[in-house]
Amino acid sequence: MTPPDATTTIINTGIANTASVAAAFARLGTQIELTDDADRARAATHLVLPGVGAFGPGIEALRAHNLDTVIKERLEADRPTLCVCLGLQLLCTSSDETPGAQGLGVIDAHVAAFPDTVRTPQFGWNRVGWNRTNPDRDARWLTPGHAYFANSYRLTEIPEGWTGLLADHAGPFVAALERGNTLACQFHPELSGPWGLALLRRWVNGDRIWLPDAETQANPGVTNRVIPCLDIREGRVVKGVRFQNLRDAGDPVEQSSAYEAQNADEIVILDVSATPEGRSTAVETVASVRANLSIPVTVGGGVKQLADALALLDAGADKVGINSAAVENPAIIRELADRVGTQCVVLAIDAARYEDAASAGRPGWEVVTRSGTNRTGLDAVEWARTGARNGAGEILLTSYDRDGTHEGYDLDLIRAIAGVVNVPIIASGGASNAAHMADAIEAGADAVLAASIFHDGHTTVGDIKDDLVRAGVPVRQEPKLQENAS
Repeated sequence: MTPPDATTTIINTGIANTASVAAAFARLGTQIELTDDADRARAATHLVLPGVGAFGPGIEALRAHNLDTVIKERLEADRPTLCVCLGLQLLCTSSDETPGAQGLGVIDAHVAAFPDTVRTPQFGWNRVGWNRTNPDRDARWLTPGHAYFANSYRLTEIPEGWTGLLADHAGPFVAALERGNTLACQFHPELSGPWGLALLRRWVNGDRIWLPDAETQANPGVTNRVIPCLDIREGRVVKGVRFQNLRDAGDPVEQSSAYEAQNADEIVILDVSATPEGRSTAVETVASVRANLSIPVTVGGGVKQLADALALLDAGADKVGINSAAVENPAIIRELADRVGTQCVVLAIDAARYEDAASAGRPGWEVVTRSGTNRTGLDAVEWARTGARNGAGEILLTSYDRDGTHEGYDLDLIRAIAGVVNVPIIASGGASNAAHMADAIEAGADAVLAASIFHDGHTTVGDIKDDLVRAGVPVRQEPKLQENAS
C-alpha cells in the first residue's frame, strides 16, 4: 500500500499532461505538489518529469528553470525520479524531432523518428514485453500488459546499464527503462488503466518493476481502439441524429467511468453547443471526468485559439480536437502542434457528400462546420491532407450523412482519407454493431467511435470487443491484473 505521507512532486513547466499525471497519483492516495522551482524539485522525495510536446521546446523549458541540472543530479544520486513519454526522450543526447537541440545526455543515444511505413504518431495500446537480459533474478514483478502510447519518436535499443521493456511498431523499440530508483516510460502509465496505476504504485513504494529472464511475447503492435463519444451540452451527455434533435443521455462522469470499466480504450468529449453558441467547452466537465479516469481523454468544441487548447490540456485533456476554427484559420493547426506537439492535436472533420455531385463536377465530400449547419465547399479529402501536413497528429472523421443513423460508417469516405494521410484515423458516424466497426478498420481506420449504441444500452464496449476478436480484429483485452507481493 502507498505510504499515507508519500508526496509526489510533479515538474510543471507548461508541458502538457501534467493534469493527467497529477490525477493518477491522487487516485493512489499520494500527496501532490506541482512546481517549476529547481530547489523544490531537488528536495523532492519522488520527482516526476511529465512530457507531451516537442524535444526542443521541452529541453528549453527545463533549462529556463535550471531543472536540467536538478534532474541529472537526482539520477546520478539514484533518487526516485519518473520520466514520462517526452521525459524519457529528454534524457537522451539528441532527437530527429528537433535537429541541433541538445538533450540532457544522461543516456548516450539519439531518438529517431518512426519510419513512414507505419502511421505516426503511434496512438493507442501496445503490448509491452520483458527484456530477457535483466540479471536481477530477485526482482519483484508486475504481470505484462498493454500500455498507452502517443509518440512519433523512439529509442531503438536499451542502453548499457539499464533494464527495460520493449514494444513493437515498425520493429522493436524501448517502451520503458529502469535503473535503480529511476523509471522512464515511453508510454503513459497515468493513462494505461489499472496496469499503469499498479506500475506507478510500485515506483512510489520503491518496488522493482521488471520480470527477469522472461521470454518476450509475440507482439502484433498497436491494437485497434474502441472509443465511446460523449456529446456534451450544458454539462450533460446528449445524442441526436445528424447533430440535431439532441436528447439527454446521462452524466458525463458516470458515463465515462462506466465505459472505462467496460474496457474502453479512450473517451472523446465533444461540446456540441460550444461553437454554435459561441461558448468555450466547459473546463469543469473535463476536470471532473479526468479526476475519475485512467485512460486518455480527447476534448473538442469551442477551440478557437491556442489559449482554449491550453485550458483544456490544463484541465485534464490529453488531446484537443479542432474543427471550425481550423477551417477558418488553417495556421492554427501548426501553431498548436508547435506549442504542444502533434500528439495533442486532433483535426476533427465532419464530412458530408456533396448535395449535387453531378453539378459540382466532382463526386466526394465537403467539410461541414458548426454542427453541420454550414456547408463550406471545402473538399474533405484535400482538407485532411492539408491538416496532416500542417501538424495534426490524428483525424477524427465523422460522416455527417451517417451520424446517428445506425447504417454503418461511410467506408468510401474512410478509404479516401486513409489513402492520402499517414496519421491515425478515428472513424465516426453510423455504427450499430461490431461488424460495422470491423468494416471501418478494414477500410483504413485505426480506431472506431460510437455513441448512441453505448448510451442507450444496446451493447457494451466489452461485448463489441469480444465480437471484434471473433472477427479477427486485434483489440486490447486485459486479463485480471496480477502482482507478485513477495
